[in-house]
Formats: sequence, C-alpha cells, structure tokens
Amino acid sequence: MLERQQLKGCTKVMFILPEDTPVGPVSVVGDFNHRNPTGHPLEPRGGGTRAATVVLPAHSAYSFRCLAASGRWFGDDHADSHDGTNGRIHT
Repeated sequence: MLERQQLKGCTKVMFILPEDTPVGPVSVVGDFNHRNPTGHPLEPRGGGTRAATVVLPAHSAYSFRCLAASGRWFGDDHADSHDGTNGRIHT
C-alpha cells in the first residue's frame, strides 16, 4: 500500500506492508535509491505493519519493486501504474 503527503515542492511517500507478509526483511528498491536493495528497508510500525518512507520531488515518476530477504521480488498492486514488472509512482 502507498500513502502520500504533499509537502512544499516534494511528496512524502510511505510504502506499507503487513508485518509478516512476506516473512523476513523487505526493502523498497527503485529509481529514487539507484536500485540499492539496502537503501530503504521497511521498519516495523504500529498496527501490525511495516513501512519505509521516501521524500521525492513533486511532479516526477519513479519505478520501484520490493525485495524480500529470500531474494523474491514483488510488485505493489497499489502502484499508480506499472512498467513491466515494476510499479510506478507519480508524485
């Protein structure tokens, strides 16, 4: 799931997953972090979820996927659009 907050000149994007789905660590990997698999790990938060927050320039688009510790890549059904297997977020 994606949550957004518009800020002056940028958008705060929160990538959210259930705490145990998938099991183990998960990171968001995308254009915004140069495809770094350790750049934005999802951290536990209240309510049984975990999240990673990224602040991105407004009026831009970025590709992303999630990477589980098992090496499994997966997308986000809540992405604004898709580019092949990648989700796309528009700020």
